[in-house]
Amino acid sequence: MPADKKPALQPHAAYAQHCPVGRSLDIVGDRWALLIVRDAFDGLRRFGEFRDNLGVARNILTDRLKKLTEAGILDSVPASDGSAYQEYVLTKKGEALLPVVIGLRQWGEQHLFAPDERHSQLVEKKSGKPVPRMQPTGHDGKPLAAHQVEVKKAPGRRMPE
Repeated sequence: MPADKKPALQPHAAYAQHCPVGRSLDIVGDRWALLIVRDAFDGLRRFGEFRDNLGVARNILTDRLKKLTEAGILDSVPASDGSAYQEYVLTKKGEALLPVVIGLRQWGEQHLFAPDERHSQLVEKKSGKPVPRMQPTGHDGKPLAAHQVEVKKAPGRRMPE
């Protein structure tokens, strides 16, 4: 079965039973998992590249790559240069995490750096211009604020005892 067509994972905890955020965090909520995804967007593909760039222990990297592959975020494929190595590439499901990575990046730029502090910048390859800030919009196209949205709970949802 292709990685993009794997069935939905069952939640590991009660908080994730009916919550898309909880289920998502079961997969990418760990620091290393999302940094691996970030690096995959940056073009890293091999175990050694991830290890060297992140400075993560081999056993932790092995575990996170396995989990991301099992979740259908990454696919393990033969090396593009024909060597005996495996490479990890984002699946369509993994590529769909781009807005999450961009959103976290933009939040970090806005809230975790001093105004004059240097940091990397996300730009469009073609134009070289910064990627515009992400902003949720309503059906009318106008920006939405937190007080303008709500979560509708799933029918029949029970709180854990």
